Amino acid sequence: MCAVKRKSWSEKLNIDREPVVQKSDKDFAGVKKGQMMLIPTPKIVDDYIRQIPKGKSVDMVTLRKDLAAEYHAEVTCPLTSGIFVRIAAEAAYEAYEKGTPLKNITPFWRIIDEKSPTAKKLSFGTDFLIEQRRKEGIE
Repeated sequence: MCAVKRKSWSEKLNIDREPVVQKSDKDFAGVKKGQMMLIPTPKIVDDYIRQIPKGKSVDMVTLRKDLAAEYHAEVTCPLTSGIFVRIAAEAAYEAYEKGTPLKNITPFWRIIDEKSPTAKKLSFGTDFLIEQRRKEGIE
């Protein structure tokens, strides 16, 4: 039997892909058919999270609006942006577990709150997330 090697979260984060802006072909998750929609990359989402100031929190709606504006689109794909936030979080925690100092990892706790659907999917649970939000005074 041949085992398939799964990509690490870091490999998923650093995938060689370009962002795409295209016309949405259907209505879904608040996106209207015909709107120009950004499909970001994991790295674009990671870079966005890295610029959120310490002690501040940004929600997914704001991330999607900001990225759409930056890439001259009307909306950002809600599905891929949610997946890419998780990839950024998992890759950051993976790096942290390998010894990367906290100050050098993506501060995903500034965009994921413990009650969000993304938090429930994190492979490492929510304790670390909750602790970092508490340390930064994020409600």
